[in-house]
Amino acid sequence: MRYITDTLDFQLEGPSAVTLGKFDGLHRGHEKLIRRMLQLAEEGLETVVFTFDVSPLVKLGNRIRRTLLTNAERAQILRRQGLDCLIECPFVPEVIHMEPEEFIRRVLVGQLRAARVIVGPDFRFGHDRKGDVQMLAGMGKQYGFQVEILEKETCSGRPISSTWIRENLREGKIELVNDLLGYPYFVQGPVVHGRQLGRTMGLPTINQIPEDGKLLPPFGVYASRTTVGGETYFGISNVGVKPTVEVPFAGVETYLFDCSRDLYGLDACVEFYHFVRPECKFDSVEELREQIQRDAHTGRIYFQKE
Repeated sequence: MRYITDTLDFQLEGPSAVTLGKFDGLHRGHEKLIRRMLQLAEEGLETVVFTFDVSPLVKLGNRIRRTLLTNAERAQILRRQGLDCLIECPFVPEVIHMEPEEFIRRVLVGQLRAARVIVGPDFRFGHDRKGDVQMLAGMGKQYGFQVEILEKETCSGRPISSTWIRENLREGKIELVNDLLGYPYFVQGPVVHGRQLGRTMGLPTINQIPEDGKLLPPFGVYASRTTVGGETYFGISNVGVKPTVEVPFAGVETYLFDCSRDLYGLDACVEFYHFVRPECKFDSVEELREQIQRDAHTGRIYFQKE
């Protein structure tokens, strides 16, 4: 997959099928768009996801929030799905103030050479979000591209959205979050050095510091599955600031069952499956060790049931 970012100077060689949006979470609704894109690839069209390097809602100060996926995590998922090209357009003044008609002429037609455009019914674009699917379809007839408007994917009768997923994640409803996404919520990043307290307790762990802007589930312990160094391990992960040892930042610390490898510096993907308990402070390291053992027992039982 070609990954184009940090530039407005991009140009596709041949006709393309394009889907556009913020794509935070790449949930089941987004997957519906992508499945249609992959069908169009069989017609010889280059499949393109067009998004921005930062959410317009954050950039314009309309809403301050953390995102479900970092840009790197989003790119990783799309690469696995088999898309040809991901474009993360810089959300700079030139783009912010671009009228929807100019966006269609200059970007969709001129640079992306769109033959098919696949969007949801509430897609908006251009300065002040003045462009909508009706305008898009009308100008498609003028410029020779077809617009397909796919109905939203639903769960229990409610349209799936990134906003709904973020709400559930903040409430710790990790199983529902995973169902809406269509895959386990995860944190991707390098294994960094911690205080090595777990190793001294006979319970070695790996530590990650999530990228700034990544939305984390509520602080606590989760049954998790980790892929690192070409292997996959079940385990338990603590999300938070580890109050017993007073770490001044929010991180993810994972105890991997049946793993004694040195994993420092490797990239790890930690997936969250089940909330075990809230994060809490213990009076002693021994109390912490005993609780980790109980948590690990809970985690093992959970995965045995899966």
